[in-house]
Formats: sequence, C-alpha cells, structure tokens
Amino acid sequence: MNETIRFGVSIDASLLRQFDQLITEKGYNNRSEAVRDLMRDALVEREWSHDDKETVGTVTLVYDHHTRDLSDKLTEHQHSHHQAIVSVLHVHLDAHNCLEVAVVRGSAAEVKKLADELIGTKGVKHGKLVMTTTGSNLT
Repeated sequence: MNETIRFGVSIDASLLRQFDQLITEKGYNNRSEAVRDLMRDALVEREWSHDDKETVGTVTLVYDHHTRDLSDKLTEHQHSHHQAIVSVLHVHLDAHNCLEVAVVRGSAAEVKKLADELIGTKGVKHGKLVMTTTGSNLT
C-alpha cells in the first residue's frame, strides 16, 4: 500500500465554507476524500488531452426513431468503429424517442472521433460524450 502523506493548504475562509457545504451535499465523510477525488478528476481529465492514451466512456444519444434512415446511419457509424464499441444499450423512451448509450474504449482521439460522428448524425436530438479512465494509472 502507498504511504499516506499529510499536507496543509492555505485557503480563503469563504471558499472553505463553500467547499465544506459542497462536500456535505455530496456525502463525503471528510475533506481529505473530497480533495483526493478532485485530484483524481484533474488527472483523468489530463489523460483525455493525450490523444494516444487509452480511455473509456459512454456516448449517450436521444433521437426520434421515426427519422428516416437514422437508426441505419447510427448502426453504420458503430460498425465502422466496431473495435471501439464495447456495448450498446437501446431504450424506448416513448412512442417516438429512443435513448442509446454506447460504451466505448480506445485511444482518446478515436473515442472523440466516434462520439463526434454519432452526435453529429442528422436527426440526433441530443448527444453527450462522457470520458473516464481505465483506472490503471490511479491509486
């Protein structure tokens, strides 16, 4: 197990009060755990900026399945990036709208390109890429 190191931080009282309120709302037990999560989040975000780093994530799409050829176009994009698609979940939201969530894995550049293609497909009402880490570089 890694050695735990303690360090101090100088911070404005108002900012600390706001931070304490945030960690209470989010259910953290203490400031240390909240700060560790902020550090991990910054490190993961840095990973995304390196196009060659392996990353994982989800591409979430909402679309009207009655839009002409849209389902076929989305499937075609997914097949052209089959090596990056881990799994796809399709949910019928109502008589017209569908939610599709694709779990993706690959280099940051590849994942971003795939997400842009899917989200940019004509007829997609809303799309969002959420990238995260494989966890191999975090403790």
